[in-house]
Amino acid sequence: MDMCRERLTLGLLLRLGILLTAVCVCIHVYLETDWQGTPAPLALGCPTQSNHNRGQQSGMKQVSAEAEEQDKGIKRRISHVHTLRKDNQAGERDQDKEDILPPCCPPLQLHRKAPRWHIDLQPWASENQSLEDEATRFLNYITAPQVSCASLLGKEATQGGHTSDWVVCLDPKYSLVHRIQRKRCRVYSFGLGLKERFMERFLAGSGCEVHCFDPSLKEPHLQEAEMWLHRLSVDWRDPNPAIIAQRQYANTKKLATILNDFGHRELDVLKADMESAEWKILENLVLEGVLDSVGQLLLEIHLHWAGFEVGGDDPSVVRYWFSLLKELERAKFHLFHVHSDPAKPHLFLHKNVLNASSVYTLSWVNTKWKPSRVRDKHKK
Repeated sequence: MDMCRERLTLGLLLRLGILLTAVCVCIHVYLETDWQGTPAPLALGCPTQSNHNRGQQSGMKQVSAEAEEQDKGIKRRISHVHTLRKDNQAGERDQDKEDILPPCCPPLQLHRKAPRWHIDLQPWASENQSLEDEATRFLNYITAPQVSCASLLGKEATQGGHTSDWVVCLDPKYSLVHRIQRKRCRVYSFGLGLKERFMERFLAGSGCEVHCFDPSLKEPHLQEAEMWLHRLSVDWRDPNPAIIAQRQYANTKKLATILNDFGHRELDVLKADMESAEWKILENLVLEGVLDSVGQLLLEIHLHWAGFEVGGDDPSVVRYWFSLLKELERAKFHLFHVHSDPAKPHLFLHKNVLNASSVYTLSWVNTKWKPSRVRDKHKK
């Protein structure tokens, strides 16, 4: 009897042990399966240790990427909501304030085009590429104004009975006369000496900000009456830094560099008498897109020789000159006035070609120029 009870107790204990073992195995399998399927650690970006195959790892990475994309989408939606709120608030303001309060700070070089490497040469005037044919085309071009100007400031800018060869257009269909009335115009004048400053003095007396650049001045910066005088001139390249270090002052710079140094964005009038350097300077203005900042261009051209650093035979030189002027036309500069001094020698590349004068004063107006309404600061 005792033996039967002992066997029954051992059997119960064995069955109970087996049952507990099975329960523990089930719990372990359940917990292991639930832990592997939980995306929370991946969503939080926490690394996990596992011995599973690469397919399971790539699946886990895909879940993580999807969770990150959801977070980014939420951020974009929140940002979009903030933007809509700001736009709605701005739309409720008075639209008339746009004319009173223009944009704060227009970017300095947005009006500048990307620099080019060379100008586009025009086709030859004729198949034989002769000097006479090139000269005829060039002279016909510079002596035929392309637009009319109802009011020219030149005869009015006189002193002692002398009439200036330089004129600007005050036609109301262009911006200069309106800028003068608002006293918001700016003038750059490059040349040697002060004998031909009648137009500059007139514009300065009318309220324009006038800067005269003359490398022969003794002082770096002077103020004479209502004009600024600077010991500086324009060039088609900036000076070598080593030369600047030796001289401690550079008296020639590119126009883009001068504008940047002075903190100026635009010029209503650019006048230049550069004594045969005008062709390379004009090429630099075209290639760097600086002409987009200019309202009217007044230029004295010299035809008795090719000019500084202009090479080639005579027909090629004249073709180069003509191509530069066509670049001006492409930039919406149109000729409105031409002046030639009959007292000057009649030399065209050291020859008498078509009885052409050796010096012409040309005036262009940028017909598409729209000056900004913000007054930029002057830096001395």
